[in-house]
This record gives sequence, C-alpha cells and structure tokens, in this order.
Amino acid sequence: MKIRRDLYVKRLADFMWDGQVKVIAGIRGCGKSYLLHTLFREHLLSGGVAEDHILSCDLGTEQDLCYRNPLELASCFRRRIRGASGQFYLFIDGIHKCEAVPNPYIPDGNTITVFDALNDLKSIPNLDVYVIADNSMMLASNLPTEFRGRSDQIRVHPLSFSEYYAAAGGDREEAFEQYALYGGMPYCLSLPCDARKEYLTSVLFDGIVREIAAGRKIRRPEMLTSFAEVLSLSAGTMTDPDSIAAALNAGQAQNRKRPVALNTVKSHLDCLSDVFLFSLCRQWDVRDKCYAGFPGRYYCEDTGLRNAAAGFRQQGMPHIMENILFNDLVARGCDVNAGIVYDSRNSAGSSMPDARGIDFIANYAGKKFYIQSACAIESEEKYAAASRPLKLVNDSFPKIMVRHDMRSRWYDDYGILNIGVLDFLLDDTLLSRYP
Repeated sequence: MKIRRDLYVKRLADFMWDGQVKVIAGIRGCGKSYLLHTLFREHLLSGGVAEDHILSCDLGTEQDLCYRNPLELASCFRRRIRGASGQFYLFIDGIHKCEAVPNPYIPDGNTITVFDALNDLKSIPNLDVYVIADNSMMLASNLPTEFRGRSDQIRVHPLSFSEYYAAAGGDREEAFEQYALYGGMPYCLSLPCDARKEYLTSVLFDGIVREIAAGRKIRRPEMLTSFAEVLSLSAGTMTDPDSIAAALNAGQAQNRKRPVALNTVKSHLDCLSDVFLFSLCRQWDVRDKCYAGFPGRYYCEDTGLRNAAAGFRQQGMPHIMENILFNDLVARGCDVNAGIVYDSRNSAGSSMPDARGIDFIANYAGKKFYIQSACAIESEEKYAAASRPLKLVNDSFPKIMVRHDMRSRWYDDYGILNIGVLDFLLDDTLLSRYP
C-alpha cells in the first residue's frame, strides 16, 4: 500500500540546497524512512536527478557497519564525490548507531562524533545531506545543540486523518472510528484489526519506553509506563507535575511502594516529550496576552499509542477527538495553545470573573484561529454554554466549533463556524482560505 505524505515531501523540497543538514525527526514508527528513501527519492528522480547521484546508507545494517565510525563516514562519501560533476544527495538512516571515536590528531582531546562528520559533509558544495533521527539517544532537545545551528529539522508525525483516509478509503465514519481507536501509525494500515493492539503496545513499551529507560539509565523503568498511562488518561485536561505526582503516589501508597519525587516527575515528563510521545499545550491568557504557566494540557502524538498506554480502556470520544484535533493542527504547521478568557457572568453570583477555556488557539501563517472541540451538543442551552468562550473573545479572528454530531457547515449569529469533525480534518485548505 502506497501512502502519500505530500506535505512532508514539500517541506523537504523547500529546504533543498540551503546549506544545512536536514534532520528528519519524529516518533518511532511514524514513517520517516519511507518518507526519505521512497517518497522523497521518487520526488528527486521525477525532477531529473540521476539515480547514481542519490547516495544512501543505513547504519543499522551489517553492510554499512563501517560507517558507524564518523571518520569513515565522512571520508568515504568525500571520496565518492571528489572530482564528480553535478549535485549529489546523501540519505543517512540510523545516525544514533554512529559511535564517538578518539581524535587521531589530538588523542587526549574531544572525541569525534557523528555530528562532526555531518557538519564536515555539509560543507561539500555539491552535496545535500539528509539524516533520520530516531531512538531515545537522539532526543529532540539535543538536536539543535549538537548541530550548533547548522541544521533544519523536519518534524514528521503519524498519519493525519486526511492521509489515513486517502490510503484506507471506504466509509468515512467507519474510517474515523478505526482511526480514533488505532491511530495513524502507518504500519497499522497493513495489519488486520485484531493485530493492531499488539503492534501498538509493542511499539510503545518494547520500543519507546525501553529505549528511554536505557538511554537515560532510568533505574525504575516501570515508572515510565505509569507516567504514560497517567498522561494518556488525562489527555485534554489541565495537568501539571504536582497533579501527576499526586496521581502516581496514590497508587504507590496503595501498593506500599516508595513515593515518586517531584523532580522525577519533571524529568520523566521531559523524557516522554523529547521522544515525541507527548506534547505540552500551554495556556494562553487572551485578555492579558501572556502564558498562564502551569497547568497545561498534554496530548499524545498518536491516539493508537494513547489507547495502548491506557490499556485500550476509557476510550471516551470527547478526549480522543480533542487529541486528534490537536495533532492535526500541529501537523498542519500551527503553533497551538490552550486559551483562557474571563466571563463577568459568574455562575455563583460573585463579582469575580470566571475563567473559561478555549480548547485551542492556533496560529497559522500570521493568522489566529479560536477552535472549540465539541463531541455532542443536544440543546440550544448546551450550545450556548459551549460557544460562550468563543463569544467572549474580543477580536475579529475566526472562531470555529468542530463537532462530532453534525454534517453540514453553518455560521451562527456571532460568526462562529460550526463544522463536522470529518469535514474539518479532510479539508486541508480550510485555514489557508480564511482572509
């Protein structure tokens, strides 16, 4: 089955020949290798690039073992290009396998790393370098530091619903139900439904969690599993390190185990974010135009992995739909925050204003969108309550109510667009069409 990832192919093409190393980063199993070695390769060939001008190596294979030495990696491809005419492209997979080696000229100095080799290769005028960053050893927070500002990062996500449906086809409603349960990890599309749970559980626990524990030398790896479960079940709700610690320690006390320290909670949150498993959606105060600090909302990179972390239980559609919308907005290139507005109509009769939440404030191409996720609205009263935060925003940027319980689009008297979740997810140009 061929899966199109046109958005990412275009992003790679936009960075061609800019003098930087192109780093393709994303969670394990999201399709990075397929994107580079199949889709982007086809793009280059269709543009007239000769096949022998596309060089590649995979440091995870036996035939390319010698390139795990960064000195050999750099010198080998320098030799292959030396004296040749035309532009060359180099694809490198598995750079986390490359070992640091002593500097042969300064034995007591700093070691030579893969980053030194890549920075050397990118200096060749007729060579454009692309690498795949995988594994917990290549953490997201380390990449800009190690490349010292000499790289472009192309963040790849699991399939959006639009990409998923383009490949899977069939009834839209049924496809969305499957997507909400099993997510958008590309390999899942080739598996029968009864094998997908086992695959996702294996990716999460045997792959991601185990590698984090090994890479960070975590002595209690079972705590990472508990962290993933707590964050998955709280996706879409306001969460901070203190509340996570309280939830974990309630279970620890019940099982007569040692409590978890707050610093451990913060460290593990960083780990799960660094390998792209969870993303923090920070709160933005619309009135004061500043970040409100903790708590924020954590969303899982893929709903299938989210459900696997939760043991495929508590699969409430409101939280899953909100998670899908967050991931979709991020994949489209939006900078996404949660919003806070204040209502003078206090339900308790107090003169103190109530803080009300807007699910997402999405900044896209210089425009701002206020987006509310609503699974089902059964009455006018519930619609008034759900839409009130959007009505409290005192600016003219678009307001959108994404709903699971409707098909056709319509605008209310306040200019709020009501749109079905399937139409929103499948309309790739919706945000760009706004004036």
